[in-house]
Amino acid sequence: MSAEEPVIKSFLDTDLYKLTMQSAIHNCFPDAEVSFDYHNRTPEKKLTVEAIDWLKKQIKLLGDLRFAEDEIEFLKQEVPFLPQQYFKWLETFKLHPDKEVIIDDDPDHFDLRVKGAWDQVTLYEIPLLALVSEAYFRFIVNKWTNEGQFEKAKGKSIRLCNNSCAFSEFGTRRRRSFETQKIMMEGLMAGAKESNKPGMFLGTSNVYFAKIYKLKPMGTIAHEWMMGIAAITQDYNNANKRAMDCWLETVGNTHAGLALTDTFGTDVFLRSFYPPYSDYYAGVRQDSGDPLKFIEKIGHHYIDVLKLPKFSKSICFSDSLNVDRCIQYKARADEVGMNCSFGIGTNLTNDFADSTPMNIVMKIDSANGHPAVKISDNLGKNTGDPAEVRRVKKVLGYEEKYWAGGDEEHRWG
Repeated sequence: MSAEEPVIKSFLDTDLYKLTMQSAIHNCFPDAEVSFDYHNRTPEKKLTVEAIDWLKKQIKLLGDLRFAEDEIEFLKQEVPFLPQQYFKWLETFKLHPDKEVIIDDDPDHFDLRVKGAWDQVTLYEIPLLALVSEAYFRFIVNKWTNEGQFEKAKGKSIRLCNNSCAFSEFGTRRRRSFETQKIMMEGLMAGAKESNKPGMFLGTSNVYFAKIYKLKPMGTIAHEWMMGIAAITQDYNNANKRAMDCWLETVGNTHAGLALTDTFGTDVFLRSFYPPYSDYYAGVRQDSGDPLKFIEKIGHHYIDVLKLPKFSKSICFSDSLNVDRCIQYKARADEVGMNCSFGIGTNLTNDFADSTPMNIVMKIDSANGHPAVKISDNLGKNTGDPAEVRRVKKVLGYEEKYWAGGDEEHRWG
């Protein structure tokens, strides 16, 4: 591939929740201004001048993207409950990376920042992360091939299916390359077809691959939604409730999907998670802290507190998963009485024996001039201005938590 040929060829080469969130932002906060900041939790993995030059050209090419008519039609087909005016707005949507992306191109202090209208710049997160990862594995750690990736993905798919672990592919942001993800997707489909329980492979968060492979695009919402709303309103005690209200206003009560509990700690979230919200949402997503303790906590809330029947609600696990962990969490969820599914990311799209992935994130860090923070269910996943994190913890009465499995710097070895 030449430097001028784009890796990101479609706006759909992103996670579904970026598009569903974009529609909610456009609907509820059309005038909000935000910034995003890049974090490399594996700082020993640095880009070179050559890699950064390639990356800058790829970022510039994002300005050439447009939503094609068939892509908008696919979204209308898969998420028809989004506001119709959102689909109309997408017809002329474009990014302006020359104005919206700020790059520090010093290899020792490499950084990315994004600034602009929230409903505009929210779409940068996934492609920027995917491009940084691809730059690293194209120019720095580049003595690898995709040989064996199909078979590895197929084997994982068969094992997950045969252990009744319903799963989706969530790995775009830290994939080794676009081609790696493509091969891996084909392996997952082959494994699901060959397994005894082919219905266990639910789909992918990547809308582009869902479209070309006729799979279900999966996903609901990310921490960004709650973080941005809390920063804009400066009302952390009611931020989760306000976020749910705006979400339901956008998508409707029957399409609420999964609630993300841990932006400011699951204990804080559960203070608001009562009817009608607990009825509208099909379940919750677990993304930080000890998953086994989370199963106990959520099972208690649904079954003991809300008096809902066992197996009437679901947990989707999405934090640093591999096949063994999925099987373990499935067994415990069965014991407690919770349905469960798994969104598996980096372990699928960047699992190579001789080198580990970058652990990179891009988080909203301000909204309408106020710092945006995430506290989560694990100290290691706190993000944002440290003083604001401390202030918000005090406001919410947050109880500090630490889970050894949440060590971000050594997550994949």
